[in-house]
Amino acid sequence: MKFKIIIISLLLFSCSSNQNMMEYKEPYNSKGFAFIYSEADFKKGMINGRLDNSIMQISHRSLKTNSLIKIINPKTKKTLTLKNQKRLKYPEMYKILITKPVADKLDIDSKLPLVEIMELKKNKSFVAKKAKIFNEEKKISKNAPITSVQISNISKNKIKKKSISDQIFILIASFYSEETAEFLKKRITKELPNYDNKKLRIQKKKDKEINLISGPYMTINLMKNDYIQLKKFGFEDLDITLNE
Repeated sequence: MKFKIIIISLLLFSCSSNQNMMEYKEPYNSKGFAFIYSEADFKKGMINGRLDNSIMQISHRSLKTNSLIKIINPKTKKTLTLKNQKRLKYPEMYKILITKPVADKLDIDSKLPLVEIMELKKNKSFVAKKAKIFNEEKKISKNAPITSVQISNISKNKIKKKSISDQIFILIASFYSEETAEFLKKRITKELPNYDNKKLRIQKKKDKEINLISGPYMTINLMKNDYIQLKKFGFEDLDITLNE
């Protein structure tokens, strides 16, 4: 499809994030939802293989078996590093498959299972670099560029203040040119007539980075249809953000 090629070209040459997963040179890093394993979902055919739900296991569909993957809960900053047990297929909207003990260890909210996943290379310099970046990210304020922290809970109050629910956004792409972001927004509107273009928004960051985002959504289910449409449109790896 010509338009898919155009989109991929735009992402490769104009974006600062959301590169095709197969093109990355540095260790894989992405933000989104974890799919929490259950035998019921396996029996329904949503997952094409079993994990042992009594122990901590993970599966990533694209990373090699036995790859080291760090999983981060962006809300609590809790982390866990595990080997990729096997490459299973699970719903495309999710970034990784985890067992319940992993979710419990990281205090992941089953209703909004946001995670950041980071591939750890055996090359120590890569690992040290990523660790340094992660430590720096923890110090970044709520106005940080989206390329550094793509899942951020802007609410500073740790006290339960649930009167305002978390709002979910899809980060479609980041640019340094507002004109390019406008062009992509118009193409999505034109090529996806069933997409609610009122959800598409261009967001300017203080470092002159321009984000094209879609939302807000109050639940994963409300976001699901738009996420799938964007994937079919040609975007290979979409990040998720909170409260933009």
